[in-house]
Amino acid sequence: MLETLRTAIRSLLSNKIRSALTMLGIIIGVAAVITMVAIGAGASRNIQQFISGVGSNILIIMPGAASVGGVRQQAGSGATLTTEDANALQREAYALKGVAPEIFSRTQLVYGNMNWSTLVTGSTSAIFDIREWKIEDGRFFVDDEARGGAKIVVLGATVAKNLFGTEDPIGKIVRIRNVPMEVVGVLAAKGQTPWGQDQDDTAFVPFATAQRSLFRRGIANSVQRITVAAVNGDSVSEAEREINAILRQRRRLGEGEPSDFDVRNMAEMLDAAAQSTRVMSLLLGAVASVSLLVGGIGIMNIMLVSVTERTREIGIRMAIGARASDIRTQFLMEALLFSIAGGRRRNRPGNVGVEAHHRLPRLADGRLHRLGRARLRLLRLRRDLLRLLPRVEGLAAQPDRGAAVRVENT
Repeated sequence: MLETLRTAIRSLLSNKIRSALTMLGIIIGVAAVITMVAIGAGASRNIQQFISGVGSNILIIMPGAASVGGVRQQAGSGATLTTEDANALQREAYALKGVAPEIFSRTQLVYGNMNWSTLVTGSTSAIFDIREWKIEDGRFFVDDEARGGAKIVVLGATVAKNLFGTEDPIGKIVRIRNVPMEVVGVLAAKGQTPWGQDQDDTAFVPFATAQRSLFRRGIANSVQRITVAAVNGDSVSEAEREINAILRQRRRLGEGEPSDFDVRNMAEMLDAAAQSTRVMSLLLGAVASVSLLVGGIGIMNIMLVSVTERTREIGIRMAIGARASDIRTQFLMEALLFSIAGGRRRNRPGNVGVEAHHRLPRLADGRLHRLGRARLRLLRLRRDLLRLLPRVEGLAAQPDRGAAVRVENT
């Protein structure tokens, strides 16, 4: 086996360019598979981190679509949710542990000569527990401040960085739509969502402040959405049933009448995103596997060409006593060296190439058997010639003896 390995290495080194190009196919294939699988795994991990950061027990209640001139607008454009709906859910829904009405708008924050456009949300203090926000510096606002309309703001990490840089923002005054607001807290960074949205590019103000001073809406007490949290992940379905029952009862909707609100389950939305990511990962892996397959086919092609070119060498080796299994082992060893050098021993995808190249001896078996049969015919011909040689020599000697007799008679 050791001698076979040495022979295989010498054969590969004798054709360095061919060997390098063959290994390049495996290298590209393995790299493509690893890269694509890593991309898919990273996307799945990002979604899981987002789920753990947001919470899988969150439900978002959106108003129905508005109708203008008989034409229905986009979902959530209506003004069908109110603060009374949020209060009713807080009182009557036992499967909920938190309810937070929200109104929001993208607007400009100004500090000195710096400004930054961000999403400003007016809500109650419950929003921080529901969304599992952590405080980095300062504090959250409390319910009394939310109800009393205190002019305070809690900034996201991105907003604080762009407005204040390295300066401490706590206690500083920023202007939101020309309304002065004191910064009382900075949220801990959460990073981006799986679809690329920066969660830290946000700011929170008390609900009453947003309602009275910042975002005056046409319908009194209307809200743009209500975010709620179920007691735990197992009670999400029960919480969704309670929400639908309470809100439909408040609207006196009969059986079969459509609701003017929409309850969105965050866990289902994220599960759908995770499923899409898994499908994408499988697709990317399949596409990358084609590159690996092409590399394996390249090795098989090179080995077949090598067998064809080295027919004379194979015949000589078999004539001096080499068995078909020895020749097969040598070519298998060469293919194995190609795979190991191109795929690296630690990369599991490289083993695919090794498995593929175990089929190489079958491609050469027919040629080796034909060479073996030719060798057998040559040996039989040699044996027959050796058997005939004495007879030929005897026949050649007979005319000479006849000539000698004729000479004696004369």
